[in-house]
Amino acid sequence: MTKINWLQEVEARKEALFADLFRLLKVPSVREDDKATPEAPVGPGPKAALEEFLNMAQEDGFETKQFGPWAGRVEVGSGDQLVGILGHVDVVPVGTGWDTDPFEPVVKDGRIYARGSSDDKGPTVAAYFALKLLRELGLELNQRLHLIVGTDEESGWQCMDYYFKHAEMPDYGFSPDAIFPIINGEKGNVSATFNFQAGAKAAGANHLVSFEAGLRENMVPQDATAVVESANLAELVVDFESFLLEHQLGGQVQLQGNQATFSLIGKAAHGSTPSKGVNAATFLAKYLHRFEFDQEGAESFLHLLADHLHLDFEGVNLGLAHRDPVMQELTMNVGLVNYQDDKGGSVVANFRYPKGTDPEKMAAQTAQRLAGHDLSIEWGEFKEPHYVSVDDPMVKELLAVYEEQTGLEGHEMTIGGGTYGRLMPRGVAYGALFPDSIDTMHQANEFIAIDDLLKATAIYAEAIYRITR
Repeated sequence: MTKINWLQEVEARKEALFADLFRLLKVPSVREDDKATPEAPVGPGPKAALEEFLNMAQEDGFETKQFGPWAGRVEVGSGDQLVGILGHVDVVPVGTGWDTDPFEPVVKDGRIYARGSSDDKGPTVAAYFALKLLRELGLELNQRLHLIVGTDEESGWQCMDYYFKHAEMPDYGFSPDAIFPIINGEKGNVSATFNFQAGAKAAGANHLVSFEAGLRENMVPQDATAVVESANLAELVVDFESFLLEHQLGGQVQLQGNQATFSLIGKAAHGSTPSKGVNAATFLAKYLHRFEFDQEGAESFLHLLADHLHLDFEGVNLGLAHRDPVMQELTMNVGLVNYQDDKGGSVVANFRYPKGTDPEKMAAQTAQRLAGHDLSIEWGEFKEPHYVSVDDPMVKELLAVYEEQTGLEGHEMTIGGGTYGRLMPRGVAYGALFPDSIDTMHQANEFIAIDDLLKATAIYAEAIYRITR
């Protein structure tokens, strides 16, 4: 067979690739529980994006199958084994700070800006377009392949729970939802909710009416807002302005009567890499904790955020710091923060943990460290760490394709982010970002570089062809 210049073949079809991707990016597919119905259990957006994707595949002549409102797949090839490629069409909430409409893709400066462009509509369409390219080149697969698309990856993965109750598990495969050269290790994932009661009086001169921050537990909160009642508002306002200047943060104060609304602007980031963001919630709590408040619940709430969680990305202050030689450090993200003076409050912290620890041990360590504090802790369901050996034949093949197409050295990696790759016993994550890419997942002005999109599509095409040999 004549050697194929995979990138050249993709570049010749660039406009068709853009058309497929833009079609999907224009569907607002954020989970909306308040609009959920039995026909659209996580809201109408994710279901609409799934159906748009499957319609596109059907129009292109592929065999498809839908699994309720949750998931769907494109089916190609024949053989004894089943290869899985798992992507998703749901996206995280938009948040603030966008320069363009997040659901009207914009091409600017060699980039495609839109929510989902890099996580995960762009990479999923790249893998899909790779299948189209293989078909156009007349290259048949020697194994069956299912390109599986879910609608709830950014929340509870209910889509894959449903899918795998009704469909077979692939023998091996990858998820295009991370970074090259390969992610063959993924940390465990668990969240803890710290709850605070309202009502008990304290001696402070200020009153915390409310505190709100965060969109999802797997996102670093970009915005935080607190309403405070005080007889000393002028002092609080001056101190707040000094605090913002000291930490080079954006924010403002609005006064109305004896109330002040403090708004602080940080920087969003993926919850698996909290150090890349600026957590507006913990910074605002750090400021407010300078003052005394008249409810014990508010005092405990601010104390936890300011003294135990602020700028602690590895859980050191909770006694959770742990490092594995391969999977690296445990990380912690404070993702959801809420307080109401008549109801109490809660803080949801999300942990990505390596081998060598587990939620039971983490719960015991946290309870011991916070003993005597006025709060209760609830731990949620967890995903265990996942690892596929670098000596696995599929891993070797995927790394070889990456090296040949990029000229860069391939090596194994572990991430804190959870991808669908972990669902398969021999599953990994593979692209679509590159080591030198700018990662804007879960951030305002999310984009994928056009060069990255084209290179990833070329890598996927060759990789799919070779791992099905």
